[in-house]
Amino acid sequence: MPFIKTRDGTDIYYKDWGKGPAVTFSHGWPLTADAWEDQMVFLAQNGFRVIAHDRRGHGRSSQPWDGNEMDTYADDLAALFEALDLKGAAMVGHSTGGGEVTRFIGRHGTRRVSKAVLVGAVPPQMLKTAANPGGLPMEVFDGIRKGVTDDRSQFFKDLTTPFYGANRDGAKVSQGVRDFFWMQGMMGGLKPLLDCIKAFSETDFTEDLKKFDVPTLIIHGDDDQIVPIDASARASAKLVKGSTLKIYPKGSHGLATMNKDQLNADLLAFLKG
Repeated sequence: MPFIKTRDGTDIYYKDWGKGPAVTFSHGWPLTADAWEDQMVFLAQNGFRVIAHDRRGHGRSSQPWDGNEMDTYADDLAALFEALDLKGAAMVGHSTGGGEVTRFIGRHGTRRVSKAVLVGAVPPQMLKTAANPGGLPMEVFDGIRKGVTDDRSQFFKDLTTPFYGANRDGAKVSQGVRDFFWMQGMMGGLKPLLDCIKAFSETDFTEDLKKFDVPTLIIHGDDDQIVPIDASARASAKLVKGSTLKIYPKGSHGLATMNKDQLNADLLAFLKG
């Protein structure tokens, strides 16, 4: 399997498919690069080179004790860009991965980047603070930490219900989709996954978003029960100059799976535009 080694010796797994303009994908918590396979296969069949990595501590990558925070996540992705000598790449990030893309641009700029897509992404900040009154209270994230610490296997199974909107009238979420989520989550290390909760909830991406200077598409479901739209996508759209906000009516957090045909079409149109 292909890996790169970061400066601190962490092995980062990645998949690299197809030929053409490069598109990178950053996955959400607690998932892996596999969460993007529907989009990757579709875009590779339509003339793009698609690259997705497992974030440190997740999936097939190393499970280091340290470095499980946004600055290092972004630096790991920058190391992948350097190793593969990516130029003019479009970056796509979902949820925590949207934070990773945002911090990458904030720390490393857009010298190698042509476009950005944030899907159900956590920026500007999930946690409720004095400066971010629309965020979620710390108790929400403490509850996630407790669930993962007490019985992460059951917690991940239960999390699939709000993640994919299975608790909504008319929702059709297969057991296979739930099992695939659970499998990806269980591949990660407990310590890195716990650290990542702090990273995705407490990191403030406001200044990073202000540094975006490439065409940016922000996609979010208006029924996202994991990352509520008002304090995330709608706020980010106001911070990224010239960005386009596309809202999926009744869309859940799991857009890459539950709305894959629409998302695939929107990504293709934006990448070709």
